[in-house]
Amino acid sequence: MINLQPYSNPQYFIYVFVALIPLIIGLYFGKRFKVYEIIFSLAFLFLIFDGSHWQEGGKLLVYLIYETILTFSYLHYRTKKGSKNKTWIFSLMVILAIIPLSAVKIMTAFPAGTLSFVLGFLGISYITFKNVQIIMETRDGVIKDIDLLTYFRFLLFFPTISSGPIDRFRRFQKDCDRVPKREEYIEGMRKGTQYLFQGMAYKFLIGWFFGTYLLPKVQANALATANQVGPLKLSWWLLAVMYVYSMYLFFDFAGYSLFAVSVSYFMGIQTPMNFNKPFISKNIKDFWNRWHMTLSFWFRDYIYMRFTFFAMKKKLFKNRIRLSQVSYFLLFGIMGFWHGLTWYYIVYGIFHATAIIINDAWLRFKRKHNVPSNKFTKWFAIFLTFNVVCFSFLIFSGFLSQLWFGWE
Repeated sequence: MINLQPYSNPQYFIYVFVALIPLIIGLYFGKRFKVYEIIFSLAFLFLIFDGSHWQEGGKLLVYLIYETILTFSYLHYRTKKGSKNKTWIFSLMVILAIIPLSAVKIMTAFPAGTLSFVLGFLGISYITFKNVQIIMETRDGVIKDIDLLTYFRFLLFFPTISSGPIDRFRRFQKDCDRVPKREEYIEGMRKGTQYLFQGMAYKFLIGWFFGTYLLPKVQANALATANQVGPLKLSWWLLAVMYVYSMYLFFDFAGYSLFAVSVSYFMGIQTPMNFNKPFISKNIKDFWNRWHMTLSFWFRDYIYMRFTFFAMKKKLFKNRIRLSQVSYFLLFGIMGFWHGLTWYYIVYGIFHATAIIINDAWLRFKRKHNVPSNKFTKWFAIFLTFNVVCFSFLIFSGFLSQLWFGWE
């Protein structure tokens, strides 16, 4: 039985682009073959979840039924005449929508198999983010009608199911409901081809070099010299691990994201980009506007901004600076928890919240005292931000847990 994990080997790309040919021909001549597109997508979802992954496929089906019932029940409530848009009903729906994902993340803190009943499968995070977004925008009144077929196409859009990018429902719906003009589609194919080869260079060449070839070597040397360099086991090899892992993380993940965007463009869906030269960020806030942008913006829009508005409305904080600081810790604490219930993910979140708070304090000081800016300060800011980010990735990697405590 064939089992294809997304973008993991050349065979996957061959199957994808052969299957895309009818869609490409149709879009070129101004036709969107929706029935074929659905069959094509279902076939690749089957190939992802068949074989040894068939149990994940079953869990995905159960999960999808559960989330669909929640979403359309809330949509019915919101569009019902005389609906009062009660906050407790909205909150209950959001909580119910995220319970399966939360259970999966909590499972990481327990021995394997302890919580085998949990619905864990490839893509649960990104599908959950999409569905919670729909519920929240239904509450806001910007989504007033949902076509069931478009809803399923959005949640199960196979190019992005494994690791994003996270699209927005209304933007995705517009692309689904229209056929791009020929010139527009040709430009989309040009970009898609560029992103495809760029992604291959990122993941299979640069990412392989840093992650598969170089990283095990520097990690082994860092562990070998650990007992010779003091109680914290700090060494030049550990510094090498920090930089090598950071490069691997970026090029591997950015490569995956480029593949997803590339395939989407060939399907006439302009999935948003996920990375925008994050290592030239001038401060940590700028970094989060460039790194894993669709996730960053999702957390900003649906957690940070909503908590801030709620706290202002309820007058929970008199000082807006304190409010933003608490919001940052909430935001990045949840982001850390989302990655997994382990100490280094939580510390990673706290580290970034603290970094942004310090950055905001510096910007306030800079404005108040008219601190001058020039080419040197700009380049120093990029250098400093790069190193702060790389240090956070060292925390994120979990290697310090292995180095200090012997935990894999």
